[in-house]
Amino acid sequence: MKTKLKMIYWKSEKFWVGKLLDHPEIMTQGETVDELEENMKDAYMLMTMDDVPEKHKVKELTLSV
Repeated sequence: MKTKLKMIYWKSEKFWVGKLLDHPEIMTQGETVDELEENMKDAYMLMTMDDVPEKHKVKELTLSV
């Protein structure tokens, strides 16, 4: 299955930075636009949990912020 996503991106001082318009919580960077695109694909897969096996565990974490 193929999914099409729209990415907004810009050049910061050092890296290309981008985020997905449909998933603004997914944001990453790369030294080149090509690297940014690859990193975005990886980030999308991780954040949408497409690679999490059916048998998995869930644990609540507490963070001091």
